[in-house]
Amino acid sequence: MLLRPATLADLPAMIAMERLPESCQFVGQWSEERHRATLVSADARYLVSEAESGEPQAFAILRGLSEPSRSIELKRIVVATPGRGLGRKMLQELMGIAFDELGAHRLFLDVFEDNARARHLYESLGFVYEGKMREAALRNGEYCTLRLMSVLDREYAALKP
Repeated sequence: MLLRPATLADLPAMIAMERLPESCQFVGQWSEERHRATLVSADARYLVSEAESGEPQAFAILRGLSEPSRSIELKRIVVATPGRGLGRKMLQELMGIAFDELGAHRLFLDVFEDNARARHLYESLGFVYEGKMREAALRNGEYCTLRLMSVLDREYAALKP
């Protein structure tokens, strides 16, 4: 497995990853308090990928684990050094966790409209465009549009080898 459950000890590294210049453009910036509260919540799961050194090199947040609709949100996926395929591997494992382990009916996410790299990755793994959330995020003092995307359990099942 590529991912392990995160602990409170991982918070400083996760927050540092969010604040990297390449992350700031497309990833929300949460306070330590907000991360701490979400990490200990029964409704969320934080997962970390470690480098060979044992240091976190990426993390993800799944939310909505207790939703009766079984609709789970991929709230965040952050890779410290993008462009090496780690995000794809993580997303594939996250999809397995959401559908096979947590029994999701739907896995959804939002992505900045101008994040073509991420949109391409999500589409290549079966996520379907559902619509726009106009000016739903504030980035560098400007409102930005997000795209809502999802994959359903039956679509995921059809994609599995």
